[in-house]
Amino acid sequence: MAGPTPAFWQQRFETGSTPWDRGEAGPQLQRWLDSGAIAPGERVVVPGCGSGWEIAALAAAGVDAVGLDYVAAAVERTRTLLAAHGLAAEVTQADVLQWRPSMQVDAVYEQTCLCALHPDHWSAYAAQLAAWVRPGGRLLALFMQKREASAGEGVVSGPPYHCDIHAMRALFPSIGWDWPKPPYAHVAHPSGAYELAVELVRQA
Repeated sequence: MAGPTPAFWQQRFETGSTPWDRGEAGPQLQRWLDSGAIAPGERVVVPGCGSGWEIAALAAAGVDAVGLDYVAAAVERTRTLLAAHGLAAEVTQADVLQWRPSMQVDAVYEQTCLCALHPDHWSAYAAQLAAWVRPGGRLLALFMQKREASAGEGVVSGPPYHCDIHAMRALFPSIGWDWPKPPYAHVAHPSGAYELAVELVRQA
């Protein structure tokens, strides 16, 4: 399998080597909650839930949140955070390229998973998201913008992997997803890079 292994991520969480971790939910999540893009009672999946900040924020807002992560250390962190705040959510250790929900969900909050997957796996992951989200449901995506100079020579570097907007349009084409018109909001990232916040709607 191309890209980081489960052992790589387990070691990062065990040692606290998680520089992407804000220590709280990302600011865009609250904006989407405030706008109604995510509503109480909806079932929302967070792949690559990491330390669980977004899961806790969604659960606190009355959302039926489902957290997925590749490694046990991240799942444990998320469950510990929920317990500390008296919150409840489903948290599962799973490979996002294999996992399927029992029924289609209202939305996926995609922030840390796509940019952590080697691009060789992006098409399979995009197909998974299309299968998870119900018609009319949303993909609430934060596309990482971290293009390295070596990309001009064809080098693929990461994680995080640069999520070029042209590649994102190809992964989530307009025949399956309704795209809003740009420009898209820039969200500052702890790494010094930024993300593009895009709300896609699954076509029927």
